[in-house]
Amino acid sequence: IATKNSNIGMGGPAMVEGGGLGVFRPEQIGPSEVQHGNGVIDLRVDDEAMAVQAARRYLAFFQGRLGDWTAPDALALRSVVPENRVRVYDSRLALEGLADQDSLLPLRSGFGVGIHTALGRIEGRAVGFLASNPQHLGGAIDADAADKAARFLQLCNAHGLPIVSLVDTPGFMVGPQIEEQAQVRHVSRMFIAAAHLRVPFVSVVLRKGYGLGAMAMTAGSFHAPMATVAWPSGEFGAMGLEGAVRLGYRKELEAVPAGAQRDALFQRLLDAQYEKGHALNMAATLEIDAVIDPAQTRAWVVQALQAGAMRVREAVRPAIDSW
Repeated sequence: IATKNSNIGMGGPAMVEGGGLGVFRPEQIGPSEVQHGNGVIDLRVDDEAMAVQAARRYLAFFQGRLGDWTAPDALALRSVVPENRVRVYDSRLALEGLADQDSLLPLRSGFGVGIHTALGRIEGRAVGFLASNPQHLGGAIDADAADKAARFLQLCNAHGLPIVSLVDTPGFMVGPQIEEQAQVRHVSRMFIAAAHLRVPFVSVVLRKGYGLGAMAMTAGSFHAPMATVAWPSGEFGAMGLEGAVRLGYRKELEAVPAGAQRDALFQRLLDAQYEKGHALNMAATLEIDAVIDPAQTRAWVVQALQAGAMRVREAVRPAIDSW
């Protein structure tokens, strides 16, 4: 937790100058704006009074369940995802529609913005929230977002907080530039962290659930969480549908003259792929557990977490009895 006027660095001006690295003012070394953007700072606040308040709020999540809470408007979740499947939206609205009112505490909001991480409460119980961010790279997971998510999974696991993951991703980000950022190493951390989880994990696919990125957002597999459900807007595939059509039907598309005729063929093929990967078809083949009304998401999550808590208690009971 740091204030906006603070600085965090490995060495002050004297040390920097003594090392022959130049002369700098104290405020030039690790200003909070920079350290918030690179993930060093989890919470950036205005002043010291707000820092104390933030610390109290953060620590409260590890001190048990609250008896006094207010549920959000469940119906608001029905309008979170646009009808146009390629239009972006703010997935934080989904978080607000799930968590108790005024309970969300975003962490590392300036870093790895492709995934939102936040602590919050559901019916007074502290939980950790992951959510894809379609407003950044269309929800694709880059190295920073993967690093942020993996660390958050470790935090929740260490303190026994169940995790709720909201999925809308076309997969991991790819390309020469992203590989220069050690993409393979960073995204793999999500799978490693998920493999060590001992807390209940539930996932909700809001829209896109593609490729290994979707697997990472669901603890390694759609079958890994306590349960995985989707909204009616959910769509699934090994990769983004548009790319899958362009690659898988390249010969068919190139055989048609460029222009309106090729565009029409592309759209027909895309529609067919979308129908195959629709959430209802995924549920019918047991790839996911159910397709639910968005307004029922919070109630479903509550039931899933209760079942998860019972399973955890059963798992640890032999150890407790041995004590």
